[in-house]
Amino acid sequence: MHTSDTAMEFHPQPHPGRPTPWAFPAPQRGNLANGLTLLRCHRPGQQVIAVEISLDAPLDAEPEGLDGVATIMARAFSEGTDKLTAEEFTAELERCGATLEAHADHPGVRVSLEVPASRLAKALGLLADALRAPAFPENEVERLVRNRLDEIPHELANPARRAAMALAAELFPADSRMSRPRQGTLETVERIDAASVRAFYDAHIRPASATAVVVGDFTGVDLDQALDATLGAWTGNAAPPRTMPPITADDTGRVVIVDRPGAVQTQLLLGRTGSDRHDRVWPAQVLGTYCLGGTLTSRLDRVLREEKGYTYGVRAFGQVLRSGAEGTGASLLAISGSVDTASTGPALADLWTVLRTLAAEGLTEAEREAAVQNLVGVAPLRYETAAAVAGTLADQVEQHLPDDFQARLYERLAETGTVEATAAVVSAFPADRLVTVLVGDASEITEPVKALGIGEVTVITS
Repeated sequence: MHTSDTAMEFHPQPHPGRPTPWAFPAPQRGNLANGLTLLRCHRPGQQVIAVEISLDAPLDAEPEGLDGVATIMARAFSEGTDKLTAEEFTAELERCGATLEAHADHPGVRVSLEVPASRLAKALGLLADALRAPAFPENEVERLVRNRLDEIPHELANPARRAAMALAAELFPADSRMSRPRQGTLETVERIDAASVRAFYDAHIRPASATAVVVGDFTGVDLDQALDATLGAWTGNAAPPRTMPPITADDTGRVVIVDRPGAVQTQLLLGRTGSDRHDRVWPAQVLGTYCLGGTLTSRLDRVLREEKGYTYGVRAFGQVLRSGAEGTGASLLAISGSVDTASTGPALADLWTVLRTLAAEGLTEAEREAAVQNLVGVAPLRYETAAAVAGTLADQVEQHLPDDFQARLYERLAETGTVEATAAVVSAFPADRLVTVLVGDASEITEPVKALGIGEVTVITS
């Protein structure tokens, strides 16, 4: 056997370098002659340009008994214009290599366009026509209504979607639009026709109350000319002032079980409402919530997934529902996951133990540091595409936030201490003020859940 007197030389372990400074892109703000607000953001190298149009048509503006009309209108924007049939409109979009999507939510209707920079002018013309003169043909609206009616039974059968519906119905009063499904129910969608879609459009869609966000590489693109010739040609009356109805919620600790006989898993959704991004506590709440359940290494996953093996994952999150121009609004604060039926009671018991331990002992410096590194460090990757930047800017518009909000948020996350993050997450998820929704087999889980003493238990079968 050959031997050698040469000793193996170990080189020093490399250390990471100083991170490159990064800031969320700052947009330029302006207006077109027709009153449309414009935010543009030049992003060199982003050859696919993203356009987001925010329309002031919130769900609470839907006529009584026509929940879902905003959704049908949004979907019908691509079903033809005064110049093109639905088939022709789709074909023209495809020739541009563009995608056009739209959806309705509590803040309003959002229309999203992505297109190669070289075909931006043509695609903006199609988008402008869809907003300026949508055809809303009866046969296409009828088809969209039928499609929506077909979707609803599938949503009701989906445990996560069913839990979200039940939580909204529990948290908000019955006369609040937030208590009902965003896209309408079987009863309300059945009433929607082309005339009601047109009436909703006429009442709420106009350039003076709309905002366009355009993000991408504008090199070689005459953006001003393209916008003036397309979205700038859209005309309409001034928007009447709108006040946001107050958002009230009842977060008295209680449990609602949506019965699914024979289910082998239980869907968990615990929630309450909190303040929106205008509140100074938001950065600390984001940080604390991430430590609680934002990743696979968070407290909830460490206990429920790694130690106990109850679940593949549990997440805690905060989601803004709607914000007002005066700085008021609400967010949904929630914990979501699923466990096998037999583990429902033990999993909930351990989840409450996590919350109570957090309140008693607080977060650790290591948890806080890891959360800051993950949240702030991933930002450059998260906003690598034009669509991601445009979407966040449009969110800020809908929530009446300053254009530099996201940039300042990362600064504030980095500055937030462990004590502040602990206080925020404990306040966000108090163990005695959570509405718990369980979608599962009531015959198996009701008694174990009652034994936990986390609130009155109600079983519903619909």
